[in-house]
Amino acid sequence: MKPASSQILTINGGSSSIKFALFEAGEPLRRSLDGSIDRIGLSDATFTVKGSEKFSRALAVPNHTVAVNVLMDWLEKRSDRDALTAVGHRVVHGGPKYFEPQRITPEMVEDLQGLSAFDPAHLPEEILLTEAFHRRFPDLPQVACFDTAFHHDLPRVARLLPIPRRYEAQGVRRYGFHGLSYAFLMGELARLGGSEVAQGRVILAHLGNGASLAAVRHGKSIDTSMSFTPTAGVPMSTRSGDLDPGLVWYLARTEKMSAKEFNEMVNFKSGLLGVSETSSDMHDLLEHETKDVRAAEAVALFCYQVKKWIGAFAAALGGLDTLVFAGGIGENAPKVRAQICAGLGFLGIELEEKRNAANESVISAADGRVTVRVIHTDEELMIARTVCRVLGIRN
Repeated sequence: MKPASSQILTINGGSSSIKFALFEAGEPLRRSLDGSIDRIGLSDATFTVKGSEKFSRALAVPNHTVAVNVLMDWLEKRSDRDALTAVGHRVVHGGPKYFEPQRITPEMVEDLQGLSAFDPAHLPEEILLTEAFHRRFPDLPQVACFDTAFHHDLPRVARLLPIPRRYEAQGVRRYGFHGLSYAFLMGELARLGGSEVAQGRVILAHLGNGASLAAVRHGKSIDTSMSFTPTAGVPMSTRSGDLDPGLVWYLARTEKMSAKEFNEMVNFKSGLLGVSETSSDMHDLLEHETKDVRAAEAVALFCYQVKKWIGAFAAALGGLDTLVFAGGIGENAPKVRAQICAGLGFLGIELEEKRNAANESVISAADGRVTVRVIHTDEELMIARTVCRVLGIRN
């Protein structure tokens, strides 16, 4: 049996950040702190911790290697370092082979290195983080929690890409992402609404810097907006979402744009940032939409595309019982939720204006056929729970 002071560290590595949280094992798990190292590679990088300890300081971290060493140095100096029991990593893409959460082994790391082409924006840094922890703390168990797991059993018709069939054998298919968030949300939906509600026809809208939707029936994902990569689906903060594939050839001819440059554009220069030309942050755009038509159009395009996906998924589900908003935008932007839901009365979606404005947990009108909820998602807690389950840590 693990001591009561056992602690689980969760790591969520992004292309320019490392987010982490520390949980004390127990019933239930208790989060003691959250932290992040942001803007890695830029001159104004910061190391921030909130919770039982609080600080924020500027750093010089030119890359993820330096950043993770800063994090590990800080962990080693903590008085309760010896209580650290395990580390859980969010791994965005495991390709066709890895989806179930499992303990990280040298063989897995080698396999993931071979899969880097599936997700060059995330996998190399995520592998680097696991290797760095292993070098510093070789006896500390590490668990990979794959963001594609929730969608692994998508119906075949929702997995297939309409390209030559031979590519499927190479693992080229629709995967879907935000799985840790969706698994957490479904657990919360069952807790809040009961198992019957969670078994119904549900659309989950995880709307943040990355944004996607999932259609869920009988507790299982039957479709999702992201595809082979997290770039697909609805427009996001800097990602384009779905585009006409012919743009690749058009821009190659007219601007001599390479495949690498196209990838850079659709992942880091598009979405809300590309349309507004000013900001990738929805809060900023809402503040400026009455004065800047570009900001207004970026907001309108985002809401319109999310609305279309809700309509499409309602068709795939054969109707709709519950709509859930989550993520930074989904949880905190009443105006965006209202704009998305406007005109969806034919589906049974009607918002109660005051509840929506107050970010209440249920924001649908009393006479609406569809229950519309706002649920705070918690990927870090989902990772910590998963680590405890995989390693048999009592929580």
